[in-house]
Amino acid sequence: MNIFPAIDLFDKKAVRLFKGDYAQMTVYSDNPIEVARDFEAKGAKYIHMVDLEGAKDGTTPNIDIVTDIAKNTSLFVEIGGGIRSMDTVEKYLDAGVSRVILGTSAVTDEDFLVKAVNKYGEKIAVGADVKDGYIAIKGWLEKSSYTLDSFFEKMQKIGVKTIICTDISKDGAMRGTNLQMYKELSEKYSLDIVASGGVSAIDDIIKLRQMELYGAIIGKAYYTGAINLAEAIEVAK
Repeated sequence: MNIFPAIDLFDKKAVRLFKGDYAQMTVYSDNPIEVARDFEAKGAKYIHMVDLEGAKDGTTPNIDIVTDIAKNTSLFVEIGGGIRSMDTVEKYLDAGVSRVILGTSAVTDEDFLVKAVNKYGEKIAVGADVKDGYIAIKGWLEKSSYTLDSFFEKMQKIGVKTIICTDISKDGAMRGTNLQMYKELSEKYSLDIVASGGVSAIDDIIKLRQMELYGAIIGKAYYTGAINLAEAIEVAK
């Protein structure tokens, strides 16, 4: 299993939200490139990034930070947050990003998703953010009509390879991840699933690895010291 330490970007800083609430934001670093270099020093091969400003309004206000990390580290960089056009996809891929994550647009604009997957294949991932059994969109502020299962079925049919699946109720809460949900999804679908939200102890990593998930994202647990990143990477192997 691959470990994706995470940087959420807001105003060019590394921040974390509590359960997706912009009003409950903690700034962890004014220098995200230093954070990324620390990930790399601890043995990380991947980095998961979200532009929280972009997620709200569909812009790329932090692209210079993302470019800096893609160009000046050896990390596999994936980025999500407000990617709603082929122009934005191309902008990020041209900047050296390895994989682009479509969230809201994967739910609301099927034509765009299909076009992106057909053109870029595995460089396109989809974010499935789950709230009360439904897929949430627009920075987690709205609930869509898709249930988790109907969305996964559709993504598999379209040819999406990787889904980053977040249980919003667990995100940033440091109370463990939704193991039952990931177990069910991994048994039902032949997608590369990345667990996100509430991965807060080494035990979570061990249990997710036993399910043979493709990956797990570590966010707040890294910043608070609850998970030792180097140990998590070893355990995930």
